[in-house]
Parts: sequence; C-alpha cells; structure tokens
Amino acid sequence: MALAYKAPVYTGSVVGAGNGGKGSMAALSESSRFRLVAVADIQEEARAAARELYPGIRTYDSHAEMFADCPTDVVCVSTWPPSHFEVTEAALDLPLRGILVEKPLADNFSDGRRLLEIVRAQKLPMVVPHGLLVAEHSRQVLARVRNGDIGQLKLVEIQSDGWDIINAGIHWLNFFVTLTGREPVDYVMAACDVSTRTYRDNMQVETLAVTYAHTASGVRVVMNTGDYVSISEPDENTLFRLIGTRGTLDFYGWAPRYRLLNADHPDGQLFEVDPGAATNHQRHLENLATEIDRGQPDYSVAEGSLAALELCEAAYLSCRHGGTAVTLPLDEYSPPPPADWQPGLPYGGRGGGRDGRRLPRRHGQPGRQS
Repeated sequence: MALAYKAPVYTGSVVGAGNGGKGSMAALSESSRFRLVAVADIQEEARAAARELYPGIRTYDSHAEMFADCPTDVVCVSTWPPSHFEVTEAALDLPLRGILVEKPLADNFSDGRRLLEIVRAQKLPMVVPHGLLVAEHSRQVLARVRNGDIGQLKLVEIQSDGWDIINAGIHWLNFFVTLTGREPVDYVMAACDVSTRTYRDNMQVETLAVTYAHTASGVRVVMNTGDYVSISEPDENTLFRLIGTRGTLDFYGWAPRYRLLNADHPDGQLFEVDPGAATNHQRHLENLATEIDRGQPDYSVAEGSLAALELCEAAYLSCRHGGTAVTLPLDEYSPPPPADWQPGLPYGGRGGGRDGRRLPRRHGQPGRQS
C-alpha cells in the first residue's frame, strides 16, 4: 500500500515584530506547513512580547545576528518600508527556500523594483501579503467583476477613514490594479492637505487626500484617504464602490460581505461571506509553501504590489508638484517647471497661454455649444 504524501514543514523567521510581523508570527505558528523558530526586532519590549506569545522561539536584536545564528527556510521581512531592500538583500545570502516581504515593497518605486529584481534573479518564491487578494469575500468580488455581473467596469471609488495613501492605499490601489488585470495607467493626479503634520507607521502622511488615476482604456479610480474621511455608508470605515455598465458592487474593506445591485438583484442583495479560520497572512504563506513544493515561483502578486507602489509614488509626486498629472511609467516622467498660472483668476492677455476654445477635439468629440 502506498504511503500517504506528507507535505514538508518549513522553518520560518520574522524580521520586525510590529503589526506586520505579528501577522507573520501568528501565521507561521498556526500553519501546519511552517514552524516559527526566530524573531528579530531592535526593541527589547517587542522581543519579550514575542517570547511570551511563542515560548521556545529565539529572539535577536538585529536581523544580521539572527541570519548568522539561526538561518531558516523562509524569512518574513516586516520592518518599515525604507529598510525592506537592505533586509531582503541580506536574507538572500541564506540558503532560503522562500521569502515574504511586507507591503509596500519599499518607500519608493525604484527600490521596490530593485528588490523584486534581486529576488527574481535567484528564482526564489516570494509573496507580498495583500489580504484582499486572498480573503474570501474580495475573491468573490473579483470573480463577479470578471464574470461580468456588473457589466464592464468603469469606475472604482474608494473611501478610507483614518488611513493614508502609502499605508492603506497600497492595499486599495493593489486591488484596483488586480481588478483591471494590471492594465497600464496613463496618469495619476492627487491633492493632499498636509496641515496637521500627521505621521503613521513612521511615515509622513497626508491629513486628507484625493487620488485619481486613469487606465489606458478609461477605467478610473478615485480614492479618498485621510485622518477623518466621511464614509457614504454608516458604521463603515472603508468603502469600495465598483460601478459598471450594468450594475454596482459595494464592499467594505476587510468586512466579509458585499452588496450587489444589477438586473438579477434590482433592489440590491447583501452577501454575507464566511471568512474561514485561516488569516490572510496564513493563506499567503501557505501559497508560498505550495510554490516552494513545486519549485515554481509566481511573481504575479509581487508585480501587482509594485504596480500599486508606482501609483502611490505618482500620487505623492502629483501632490508635491501642485496636483499636476503624473504620467506613467515613472521612469519617463519629468516634473514640470514651477507654474505661475492660477486657475479661476481672470486672464489678462499677457504672459502667454492657449485658448481652450480653440483646442483640437480628441476622439472625434464635438466642441461644447454655448
């Protein structure tokens, strides 16, 4: 009689014991595919908390010391974004089987791309734990959009209270990138109020912002972020509203439910979804284990995360340059010179300019008739 296949168990370590690191520690310890053996963090308080939660693990005050003393099959990089490249580069000197890097991949698109390039060069399986890609309710949302339940997707509106473009918008824009099948984005525009000098997760962020992006086929996203954002649905702190040619679909960030309005549900139908027992981090790590088993890295999630990071950086660039349109790819973007043009003020006929009434029409559209 043939013996039943027993999936291998991979050892895992975590660099950074903050929120992302806690998610990875819990996932490694709960999953039958992994064994959590070590954690590194510069704060003794964080290391002590990890030892209390997971007795028997080793703790270190630096990733370098941990990598030298306790190499593991998988490393989870959960430090703050500016350090992701340094920690990942050091981890790649180990005989790794796979790696998890928290989002955003870096604090800028260029370093995020470099990070993905060095991981890909080693053909190392990699995941970036964007929870909406593996949560059951958002997977159903993706399937319904792709199946045409709301017709052709035209607009994605996102409202996010208590968060910002880089720390939560990276999730939300990643979902937009996935919804559109990573369709190229033509440009990004954003306006940011920075009057309160807010920081979050060690990053300077906006008080209030609106981010707008436009894909090559014309699908738009409008994202409202900030310290206090009024949400259209009561008792929600996040709202996604997907508008198509034959209906709309609303869901509420991490909440396991969504509302569909279309011809089959003309009054709107709320679907409650069983989220399952596994956390989203655990699902991502178990997907990583499957990639390791097969020896077939899949970089689609990492590539989507990098595309979302490009949108985040483009939004901040737009803010820094007075809300100008930032064209993509970023490699080909040059910031405009400072402008002295003030929309809304009377034109005095001096200093150059162009007559908007005489602009050529695009796409065969007639001019406006007065």
